Amino acid sequence: MKVRYQYRIYPTLQQVKGLNQLFGCCRVVYNDALAIVRSVPQGEKWPSNAELQKLVITQAKKTAERKWLADVSVVPLQQSVQDLGAAFKNFFESRSGKRKGPKVGFPRFKKKLNQQSARFVRTGFSLKGNKLELAKLGRFKVKWSRPLPSEPSSVTIIRNTAGQYHASFVVEIGPINIEPLRPSIGVDLGIKTFAFLSTGDRVESPGYNRLDRKTRRFQRKLARQVKGSKRREKTRLRIAKLKLKTANIRKDFLHKTTTQLIHENQVVVLEDLAVKNMLGNRKLARAISQQGWGTARTMCEAKANRVNDREVRIISRWEPTSQICSDCGFRWGKVDLSVRSILCVSCGTEHDRDGNAAKNIEKSGLGLTQDSKWTKNGRKTRMSGNPTALSSQPYSEQLGLFA
Repeated sequence: MKVRYQYRIYPTLQQVKGLNQLFGCCRVVYNDALAIVRSVPQGEKWPSNAELQKLVITQAKKTAERKWLADVSVVPLQQSVQDLGAAFKNFFESRSGKRKGPKVGFPRFKKKLNQQSARFVRTGFSLKGNKLELAKLGRFKVKWSRPLPSEPSSVTIIRNTAGQYHASFVVEIGPINIEPLRPSIGVDLGIKTFAFLSTGDRVESPGYNRLDRKTRRFQRKLARQVKGSKRREKTRLRIAKLKLKTANIRKDFLHKTTTQLIHENQVVVLEDLAVKNMLGNRKLARAISQQGWGTARTMCEAKANRVNDREVRIISRWEPTSQICSDCGFRWGKVDLSVRSILCVSCGTEHDRDGNAAKNIEKSGLGLTQDSKWTKNGRKTRMSGNPTALSSQPYSEQLGLFA
């Protein structure tokens, strides 16, 4: 199984100039190749990757407009053309339905202000002691936060919008063998609290509000400053660093939370949330986007593939997990979001709204509720216990609200 290990690198001033030149060359090669493909008349065959490399690299070096391409290593330039081929492949597979997940758009031209990257395969880099050596760029100081598990097959040099440089290595790892503590767990993702677990535990998210307020304050300052001025660029860099800090806090939290869920439970059950649709609510959009629900699901699924005997099950978003008593199966119907505690009129059990939903999510994923549906693999299960009953009581008599 291939995974990425990312480390911070610290280039010298001379190496920064070389990297910036390399990023520019990779961007030009990518954009030139995309322009050639877009110029092909409809119905005619597109050039292959090998033909594009010959046009935008080999032949371009001989022209006065692109002769500076010879100043950098040819390896990342070739990889840029291959990246374009992969982008087109993802686009067509997404249109045909072969590729699952969100729809992939048509490849777009790369911009100078976005995150920049250049990929080296084995012929373009080597590890010399504790340093990384890149073709035509020299040796780089690397902050080794953890050892590499195996020999890397490629490395991608990344410069983010905050001006920091990272090296991302692709390595091969074997499956992980860890005995689970529990057979299954249901997870109900929330806004104020990141997740409620069917075990009764809560996972609180780190606070993003302070950094968010600070970021918005600098964004207002940026809007008042003159475009092209040094002060505006200084403010833009400050905003980029604040956003990067927020993203790093969120990423670290999600990695630790999902790792614990996968390591401790054999089956993890989540809801198939329509995050894009939920972002249409202007009052909750910021809070929802800060939580990173989609990233958490992706991390869980990826880590389940690395650990033996682990599975992530995704239930339908239409499962009435908040409308059913997790103890007796009595269905009380829709409940307003302001109601946080519910008393079941059938069995008399008092439920926390989200804790009850987490238990129902787990049961639905295990096929223990009536007409349970999974979105993963299109599977559908039937209940093995008592059917959930629809309420015959008036709405006001179904709920017991607690202060």
